[in-house]
Amino acid sequence: MEPIYIIIVFFLLALAIFDLNVGTANNMNFLSSAVGAKAASYRTIMLIASLGIIVGTATSSGMMDISRHGILQPQYFYMNEVMCVFLGVVCTDVMLINLLNTLGLPTSTTVSMIFELFGGSTALAIFKIAHDASDTLSYGMLINTDKVLSIIMAIFLSVAIAFIVGTVVMWITRVIFTFDKNRHSRTAVDIFGAVSITSITYFLLAKGFGQASFMSAAAKEWISLYSGHLMLGLLLGSLVVIHVLQILKINVFKLIVLFGSFSLCMAFAGNDLVNFIGVALAGLSSFQDYAAHGDHNATTYLMTSLTESSNTPLYILILSGVIMSVSLFFSKQVRRVMETSISLSSQKEEDEIFSSSRLSRRLVRATMNTTNTLLAVVPRSVKDWTNSRFERPVVTNAEEEVAFDLVRGSVNLVLSGMLIIMGTSMQLPLSTTYVAFMIGMGSSLADRAWGRESAVYRITGVISVVGGWFLTAGAAFMLCFIITSILYFGGFIAVVSVIFFVVLILFRSHRHTKQRDSQEKGDGIFEEMVRTEDKMRILELLKEHVRIAVVSMLDNSKQIFMQVTEGLIRENIKELRQSVLNIDDQKTLWKKYRGKQIVGMKKIDYYDAVKKNTWFHMQSNSISQIGYCLKRMCDPIVEHVDNNFSPLPQKYIDEFVPLRDEVVEMFETSVEVFTNKDYSKVEMLLSEGDRLKERITEIRHKDENNYRDADSNVRIDLLYLNTLQETQELVSDLRHLLRGATHFQEE
Repeated sequence: MEPIYIIIVFFLLALAIFDLNVGTANNMNFLSSAVGAKAASYRTIMLIASLGIIVGTATSSGMMDISRHGILQPQYFYMNEVMCVFLGVVCTDVMLINLLNTLGLPTSTTVSMIFELFGGSTALAIFKIAHDASDTLSYGMLINTDKVLSIIMAIFLSVAIAFIVGTVVMWITRVIFTFDKNRHSRTAVDIFGAVSITSITYFLLAKGFGQASFMSAAAKEWISLYSGHLMLGLLLGSLVVIHVLQILKINVFKLIVLFGSFSLCMAFAGNDLVNFIGVALAGLSSFQDYAAHGDHNATTYLMTSLTESSNTPLYILILSGVIMSVSLFFSKQVRRVMETSISLSSQKEEDEIFSSSRLSRRLVRATMNTTNTLLAVVPRSVKDWTNSRFERPVVTNAEEEVAFDLVRGSVNLVLSGMLIIMGTSMQLPLSTTYVAFMIGMGSSLADRAWGRESAVYRITGVISVVGGWFLTAGAAFMLCFIITSILYFGGFIAVVSVIFFVVLILFRSHRHTKQRDSQEKGDGIFEEMVRTEDKMRILELLKEHVRIAVVSMLDNSKQIFMQVTEGLIRENIKELRQSVLNIDDQKTLWKKYRGKQIVGMKKIDYYDAVKKNTWFHMQSNSISQIGYCLKRMCDPIVEHVDNNFSPLPQKYIDEFVPLRDEVVEMFETSVEVFTNKDYSKVEMLLSEGDRLKERITEIRHKDENNYRDADSNVRIDLLYLNTLQETQELVSDLRHLLRGATHFQEE
């Protein structure tokens, strides 16, 4: 037996374990409903989610057939061909999903897996047809085109269906319940709770457990025959239970959210497990079948065995569920992906994570014009009554402030669970991410969470996320097509090279993630600052957050300043272009820091806020000005060097470099001051800053007299003058930062 297939199988299984971790983190945006509504503590929500995942994986055996014969027709493919497809799929999947996880974008593992299988299978189908001497093979014979079309249509139609259903149901629900808990009718809560619990429970029993491989044929038949009686019994039982819970003053919506989280996690595991381990198990099954018939050649042995239904052992399914559950607690990407969904659907005014775009602005303007036209014919009394149902009560207790309330969280989870379980029951691998995200966006739109101040940003976010899904589909198809082709024609060398390349990507990605986590060290402090209600503790945490931000911004600014000036002196356009990107990255990072610190300022004691306000804004504005200063310095230098204009004369270099080194040293000393919390050097630094500014002024005045010389190059003289002016401004901004940040840190 050729050892290459043993290597491939072991690699497939190893990447399956990796996919279980990465894929789970990428799909956790559907838990944002429970987390955003604060239905329970984060730990409790994760425990419920873990239980749902473990139960759901036990019911997912039937979905494994998608990877075996849902796309390709294995009876026409040889052993070496299907192994090339399977290896191409998992390698492509790791590259794409890991990249999008790193960016914090909730993409779809379902879309990536389907289009990867489609791309890899298409590559080999084309090769087989081209080399078919008998001219009997066709694309329709080799690829299950009907199934592919139904899966793709189901995936992309689910986007529109989920958004429309989420919008309509949420609007009706909000009109019934309003935002005021005290106005909720007991009868309405009874009916809503009973319908929600009945819907979830029925689909769990009939479409979840009812499709599980461990269920007996008699049990499945009973559920099928008596489904109407089952629903009626569940509805009546739920009505009684919900009514009793209300009498006991138990929050019914909180129960629905937690039960919905369990059901959605179960539906996710049942639907998406095939995305993580389906291809690896199909590869293992192919290898086992080939090994059992060892007298055959891999290039002539047809994989007819893959046409049979999968019979995945229960222990493998449950073990997969355990791995997925563990990843919930240890993956930082889980929170990162959830934050994107929560931010885009939040009813609070907060720092938006996306900027506006021309398309989003035009959509908002067109929607407002259309809405105003339609509302013109609606009676005033109807509009006033409807608007009264959407009035939000003023929140005075920070503990009660949530991204959205339990009513919206309930709608999100109930609808998401129902749609996904319905798709799973029809063996259509709907995208859990698509459905949950689009229902969340539809419900937030209906709930008027997208106000005039935030609509353009959130529409840009939705377009970015949905655009990422479509990009994933195209990239998955093309990349897997290419990788599968390389594996097929490259043989052993290609297999080893691709495996080595994927391992290298994983290693570099892990290192990048650690670096980013180190840069975002303040996030843990911010989370504690949001959770605690002790105002003295909040002030301490805010000071620490500001200190970390100052150190980070000063260090980055020093490096950019060095990069820009060295780029000018050495005429290094590559370094200068990188400095432009670094300035933009610093601006983005500072925006995140500043938004979190403003939240902290709102939570501290009023007297402390008044006392610290001036110094807080002085240091905050100074950091912003340092960024603007670096940009004003960088832009003309980039233009000058990029156009290959005359280099900086040596006399200017000799004059500027010592000055530049002193500024860099001042930045380094400032970093040490805030890193070590030793503020005794601040006065010395302020005095040094004054001396530096005076020296720069003297140099500028001296050089201005030289500009009148006949042999002077006006362009280079003006560039140098601008560099001196911005260097002086940089020192001035650093002095303001030192004063503001130091006074802010004082007791």
